[in-house]
Amino acid sequence: MIAEGPALAQLLPQRPPFVMIGQLESATEGCTVSRYQVSAASVLFADGVFTEAGLIENIAQTAAAGVGFSYQQQQKPAPIGYIAAVKDLRIHKLPAEGTELTTEVVVKNQVLDFTIIQGLVRAGDTTLAECEMRIFVKE
Repeated sequence: MIAEGPALAQLLPQRPPFVMIGQLESATEGCTVSRYQVSAASVLFADGVFTEAGLIENIAQTAAAGVGFSYQQQQKPAPIGYIAAVKDLRIHKLPAEGTELTTEVVVKNQVLDFTIIQGLVRAGDTTLAECEMRIFVKE
């Protein structure tokens, strides 16, 4: 594990109560993995499940943590990223409270200030959500 708690907060532009990852497990140039235990206290938890928006934000924050870690290694401040587009979103199942999510983000391409990633959220061996996301990064 690379970071959690205050160390993770240094990698993300989001602040509680809008943090949707709990641990940064690994971060390489092309792949980032995070973990998150779904909590009913989350602002994106409703009707007994972590919502579609929560899963999308979990993918985006996993990407942000990977970029933040990379910049931290270069002793540079982490840039701010904005979701520009979500493509081919598939929600297979919404997780209940207490479910531990493992989210993997793979960088597919980078063009100018846009990064195209593939995100995958799992609970154990079950795929919960997947999508392609275009993220605009403002340095």
